[in-house]
Amino acid sequence: MRTRVRPLTATIALAVTALAGTPLVPVSPASAAAGSPAVRPPLGWNSWNTFGCDINESKIRAAADAMVSSGMSAAGYQYVVVDDCWQATTRDASGNLRGDGDRFPSGMKALGDYIHGKGLKFGIYQAPREQTCAQYFNSIGGATGALGHEQQDANTFASWGVDYLKYDWCSPWGTLDDQIASFSTMRDALRATGRPIVYSINPNSAHANTGALYNWSSVADMWRTTEDITDSWSTGCAGDCFMGITEILDVQAPLYSWAGPQHWNDPDMLEVGVHGTFTPTENRAHLSMWAMMAAPLIAGNDITSMPADVRTVLINPDVLAIDQDSAGRQAQRVSDSGETEVWAKTLSDGSAAVALLNRSAATATVSTTATAAGMPAASGYHTYEVWTQAIRNTTGAISATVPPHGVVMYRVRTGSAIATDSFSLRGAGSGRCLDVLGGAPNDGTQAVIWDCNGGFTQVVTAVSGQLRISGKCLDAEGNGTVNGTRVIVWTCGAGTNQQWAMQDDGTIRGVQSGRCIDVNEAATANNTPLILWTCSAAANQRWGRL
Repeated sequence: MRTRVRPLTATIALAVTALAGTPLVPVSPASAAAGSPAVRPPLGWNSWNTFGCDINESKIRAAADAMVSSGMSAAGYQYVVVDDCWQATTRDASGNLRGDGDRFPSGMKALGDYIHGKGLKFGIYQAPREQTCAQYFNSIGGATGALGHEQQDANTFASWGVDYLKYDWCSPWGTLDDQIASFSTMRDALRATGRPIVYSINPNSAHANTGALYNWSSVADMWRTTEDITDSWSTGCAGDCFMGITEILDVQAPLYSWAGPQHWNDPDMLEVGVHGTFTPTENRAHLSMWAMMAAPLIAGNDITSMPADVRTVLINPDVLAIDQDSAGRQAQRVSDSGETEVWAKTLSDGSAAVALLNRSAATATVSTTATAAGMPAASGYHTYEVWTQAIRNTTGAISATVPPHGVVMYRVRTGSAIATDSFSLRGAGSGRCLDVLGGAPNDGTQAVIWDCNGGFTQVVTAVSGQLRISGKCLDAEGNGTVNGTRVIVWTCGAGTNQQWAMQDDGTIRGVQSGRCIDVNEAATANNTPLILWTCSAAANQRWGRL
């Protein structure tokens, strides 16, 4: 087992966390705050992770436009949340909140109307003490927190058409009981307006972390369990500091019994695509693990300019379906083998979602079984990998080669799958399978041989003459046609350099080159590269389906 640096609150909570081989624990639903509109984990976008205080109505309107044009709203994202720094530094003569006149000259109600006009929902930020976080940390002036104005502010928000309130403690003052009382006051004020406003709280800002020490399900619709997230896989945070993906997972893991419809553990906003920091593999892993935890998915990237690969991650329908499953269960960490983990949860239709997580910087094989993931005993099962759409039958074993900082995520069902043209290719000479170097199917990655394990980068799908792996196509590098041309994976196109003919003798011939996929120098070791070579039907050119 590795030694992890864990926050103090997580260390307390993790005294009861499950280790390797622990089965799923049946969970009874916790009670929800009365009147909660958050039947499923909210999906939306928040301004803070990209813009901080540098916000104005033009940027928020552009984000609303992009949520529609990008396909995010069609995928289920609803909330456009204006974080801190929207407000004027003082209240008006009647004590009412108002927007900053320079940043939001049209006013907050007009902004809400614009967002609603796009078929979306309007979110806003406030704090329960004297100051907001930006005011407390001197990013902006003023003291316009809600203390003493709770019902007045709730009424104001309702009159503006607010659908979501992020309520951020931002004070070192107060015991846990003080926080519970204060957060409950705003809950009651929001409910009294008669408007269904999702209530999101964070008890940890500028305060000793209490988010993971108390079940807030009767107080709020969603509650932050951790310190603020940052765009890092791991920060080593051990106290009052920004957390990476892995630190947040460690805090959240033992809290699974608190989550359910209308009350959600919130591991903080998404860093998918923020500042371009994460690799595509890390972006997929980040969204996958938040979906496994039935977390609110609040994007934080600049959605007006996101690249296609980030958009594809955010709107993956199979991942979102796991997050939005009506059972509302948070996954449990059912095994932990050092740098690799297995997370699983049972879904409303009786299937299971299974995530094979590799926290390390090296490729690793991660394995479990269908029964360990909570499935009933059966003669057979099939797995559907949510990122590659590969379907495999299994008698119960679930295993994959997982890239560094990566996840392979399955939906597992009983019975055999319908017939598909997906398979693995085992070399006759090496006994190893066609795979992708490092388990990372990015453009230009070398095709190699590796121990056969059924992992997602060993699942080949034949489509219209192409051989696809993890959504990429086997490709003759640079349209090469000479002996020694590397076989790589690349974004699928219409070129004949990506067309392959599978011959009766077991060879795979390139349509453009007329040459065959060959294990370089007839070697048999893991990571031996695949190249094109004159077809000879030698053992190092013959492949059998698994």
